[in-house]
Amino acid sequence: MATQDSVPDAYDDLLERYERATYIADAGQVLSWDQEVMMPEGGTPARSKQKSALSGAKHDVLTSDEFADSLEASEAADLPQPERSVVREIRREYDRAAKVPKSLVERISEETSNALPVWKQAREESDWSQFAPQVETLLELKREYAEHIDPDADSYEVLFADYEPWLDLSVAEDILEQLREELVPLIAELKDADADLASPFEGGTYPEDDQMALSRDTLEYLQYPFDRGRIDTAPHPFSTGTQFDARVTTRFDESDPVSSIGSVIHEFGHATYTLGLPQEQYGTPLGQHRGLSVHESQSRLWENHVGRSRGFWEGYAPMVNDQFGTDVSPQEGYEAANQIYPENLIRVEADELTYHMHIILRFEIERALLAGELDVEEVPAVWNDKMEEYLGVRPDSDANGCLQDIHWSHGSFGYFPTYSLGSVMAAQLFDAAEDDIPELDDKLRAGEFDALHDWLTENVHSHGQRYETNRLVKEATGSEFTADAFVEYANEKFGDLYGL
Repeated sequence: MATQDSVPDAYDDLLERYERATYIADAGQVLSWDQEVMMPEGGTPARSKQKSALSGAKHDVLTSDEFADSLEASEAADLPQPERSVVREIRREYDRAAKVPKSLVERISEETSNALPVWKQAREESDWSQFAPQVETLLELKREYAEHIDPDADSYEVLFADYEPWLDLSVAEDILEQLREELVPLIAELKDADADLASPFEGGTYPEDDQMALSRDTLEYLQYPFDRGRIDTAPHPFSTGTQFDARVTTRFDESDPVSSIGSVIHEFGHATYTLGLPQEQYGTPLGQHRGLSVHESQSRLWENHVGRSRGFWEGYAPMVNDQFGTDVSPQEGYEAANQIYPENLIRVEADELTYHMHIILRFEIERALLAGELDVEEVPAVWNDKMEEYLGVRPDSDANGCLQDIHWSHGSFGYFPTYSLGSVMAAQLFDAAEDDIPELDDKLRAGEFDALHDWLTENVHSHGQRYETNRLVKEATGSEFTADAFVEYANEKFGDLYGL
């Protein structure tokens, strides 16, 4: 960063105001975490008002005349890098916020808080009709939100930019189409392959307490700092926090411990990115993550390229056996973690390849909903038809179909493509890490994660929002962002596993 003497007073004032908005937003995150993890069931009416008030307070700070004046003066100043990046990010956020009425911001916040317990109950009772009115309301509010920001743009494109600000929606569409073209025939080949991969956990019962103990051991093995985090259970796994306090959650299926293992490692990836952001930049854009595509690249890298690697299971299998009293070999654990299950109904439990069919399905449904081409009450039938078309299986209930994800209760329309963008980005980043870190696989086999963690911190985490997404990938890997590394990785890894 530049010295104090090299930046104008307007920039300092801008940063002070922006930091205040960040602190308010982070307080809202803690309230959201509490609502999903700890809050009594009856607390929603108060919590929705509290979160609405915080959203309004943040909006007030970001859209004040004083904020705008400091922003304009900062843009006119001859600032060094990375201060110009800070101003670029703040300008983008201000321009979007200033177009949206405070009353709408507060109402969206309140409605999402109210929708959460409705989604939980609808999921428990497997009844989409209970949740449908909340979805309709949130769709209307998010359409209105998008229209305020850009009345001439596709509403989905506007909402997608909330999660991925620096990649055009067309990039996501092209990557999803490439994944469909490449993965559908590969998955078909794998299904027809004469391979008998190990299923060492099949038929067993793995109590939740034992799985939680393994989850904690897994996080400690990966060097998660519990003095800056914690693990809890939630209806839908997630991670949230700051570089000082990044928490993870998971959930358990007593018949399938592999699912929770993947979930915990995935959320660890999110948390380690958050914890790796520069502490001295907390509150500024340089202390915030680049966007959801990059965030998902970190979770998918640790989940898939580390947690589903043969080397990882060399060191990890003994921990699993100690906890469950099993005798699973590293090779059996590796095979169990990488079996292709097209018949799987649940996205967060999906294998590495069919996972993307789940994303494509949600992307198509969201676009149709926002465009008014699909009625909310039609979602279960369309969802089930698409599951049958893409994966050859029909959900047996709404809970295992259109109610499985929490995102729509958050009003997070436009989020899902970032999962696939993150997955393909993870492959590109991991390739670069392998080139730069001698004998990385041997290090993973030995449970030595410092080199990979340091590489990711240096090349991704430490930059915060200094670079736009494609520039960040290019700085880290030397190449433009593409799906090519993922396609090559998928064909090589699964071709070897299934003997293609």
